[in-house]
Amino acid sequence: MAYYNFKKICVVPTSKDFTDIVLSKTQRKTPTVIHRHYKISRIRSFYMRKVKFTQSNFSEKLSMILTEFPKLEDIHPFYADLMNVLYDKDHYKLALGQINTARHLIDSVSKDYVRLLKFGDSLYRCKQLKRAALGRMATIMRRQNQSLQYLEQVRQHLSRLPTIDPNTRTLLITGFPNVGKSSFINKITRADVEVQPYAFTTKSLYVGHTDYKYLRWQVVDTPGILDHPLEDRNTIEMQAITALAHLRSAVLYFLDPSEQCGHTLEQQKSLFDSIRPLFNNKPLIVVANKMDVVKRSELSAEKETILKSIETEQGRDILEMSTVTEEGVMDVKIKSCEMLLQHRVEMKYKSKKVDGILNRLNVAVPEPRDSKTRPAFIPEAALRKQKAKMERGLEEGEEEMETSVPKRKTEREIELEMGDDYIIDLQKNYDLPDDQKYDVIPETWQGHNIADFIDPDIMEKLEALEKEEEARERAGFYDSEESEVDESYEEIKDLAGKIRHKKALLKADQYIDQTRKPTLGRVTVAKKRERSVGRLKKEFEELGVTGLEVDNPEAHFNRAKSASRARAPKRAKVNDDPHRSQSAVPRSQSGMSDKIQSKKLQELRKKGDKKTFARFGKAGESDRRILEKMPKHLFCGKRGIGKTDRR
Repeated sequence: MAYYNFKKICVVPTSKDFTDIVLSKTQRKTPTVIHRHYKISRIRSFYMRKVKFTQSNFSEKLSMILTEFPKLEDIHPFYADLMNVLYDKDHYKLALGQINTARHLIDSVSKDYVRLLKFGDSLYRCKQLKRAALGRMATIMRRQNQSLQYLEQVRQHLSRLPTIDPNTRTLLITGFPNVGKSSFINKITRADVEVQPYAFTTKSLYVGHTDYKYLRWQVVDTPGILDHPLEDRNTIEMQAITALAHLRSAVLYFLDPSEQCGHTLEQQKSLFDSIRPLFNNKPLIVVANKMDVVKRSELSAEKETILKSIETEQGRDILEMSTVTEEGVMDVKIKSCEMLLQHRVEMKYKSKKVDGILNRLNVAVPEPRDSKTRPAFIPEAALRKQKAKMERGLEEGEEEMETSVPKRKTEREIELEMGDDYIIDLQKNYDLPDDQKYDVIPETWQGHNIADFIDPDIMEKLEALEKEEEARERAGFYDSEESEVDESYEEIKDLAGKIRHKKALLKADQYIDQTRKPTLGRVTVAKKRERSVGRLKKEFEELGVTGLEVDNPEAHFNRAKSASRARAPKRAKVNDDPHRSQSAVPRSQSGMSDKIQSKKLQELRKKGDKKTFARFGKAGESDRRILEKMPKHLFCGKRGIGKTDRR
């Protein structure tokens, strides 16, 4: 909203809620403990603080109401008049004035009682003065109950008002009830105004937004206006009059020549003449709606005369449209937007701002210095190059025309030519006989995907394969009867079979052991040597490999490790704790000469622990009992801000 955001006004409580809010805040935010043996100065300041705090709370909340509600003198005249129509300006000002008076009264009550409290001579007298001060403040607020309730209703209604910017580009729709104003705004904007076949369906202003020339336009739908004097118009009609009077907009006056709205064309012309002063300095477009019911050519001579007189008065034709068939709707929108844009430009030219801009602009218009003509000069080289290029293009075009296939019309071009009679047909251009073009193509055949068998080059590939086979036959490739198997083939085949059998046995052993990796437990004894040179020789002979140099000491499987002196294995020392290494001494025995000394020290430590636990009232190290569930120093006295999380 350009001038005021009515939706941000805080809720106005009733007088009872108002008093409860302020007094409970006073109770929470000020000290609550006082005794009669305190100094009298302390007692006075205690009660003076309560009175001042209550007064500041009342004053703060009332000031917020006064500042948040709009002042009719500060806002746009459109909103000021609209509030006068809806809420009665006098009543509204009176309510705010009473709230302002109540604020001043509360301030004076607080000042008077603080002065009296300075002379209070006892706790009882100070307390009674405080009670009297708070009571008088509450009484003042109770008397403002009606004003507060009225302001809350005004706030609720203000928050529901449409957001109308009085200075932006606006199209204002007006006319008799039930002539098609709401249907028009629903067609050209995203608004959803209720449309019914009876008068005064629209009881307030509605706003929609539309786009034209990349600009945002505001379209305002007003309630219907009847043709009677201004004093007799009700609140619903006065909203439309207020919008017409104050909004800078293009006015669309709707007529219903079919007279289905319940009013004759003469009455509509009479209303047009009576509100004509409101159209001054605004672009005016007269729109004849419901032309699907009766065309202008079908109107009687009397109605045609009325329409002609309206056209003569405004100096332009009446636009015709129908919101049912949507014929002429966009023409009305475009025409009204163009007129408003032109009008706004003209208004800016008439303003003083334009003079300051025009003084800084200088448009230079060249003038001929003599009558001699000076045509544009193009060098000869450029002309020759351009001519050669054109000749080359013509030659290429002729070649293309000789070799090119005639261009086929696209489906889009056919659709544009035929219009609504067009039905898309993509199978008519298939390279198939006419009786097969519209056959259903299966997706699968005998469990195979049809698309896998489609190969555009299959015939060429088949022909090349047949030629290759014929060439092989002619060369005698298939006539040779020689066996490809040599003598050693059977031996190699037998040996491979034995190797496969051996691998299968090893795999079976792995499956039985349920492992593929050699695992060794902590208590596993070292495995004895299973392989030897003799066993290796035997296994290779089974596989058919002979000639191993078993007797050669230089062979890699006969080389022994360098003889080293074997060390005697260490004997493990037996200790109390088999899991602890001998080097690590327990901390409880560290520094002890023997077990007796260790035991004595343990007893002394236990005796010292008992004294410590007894001092704190605990049974032992694991005693976690809390004897006092709610310690007084944590749960008595006044709660401060942010201290309520642990209660």
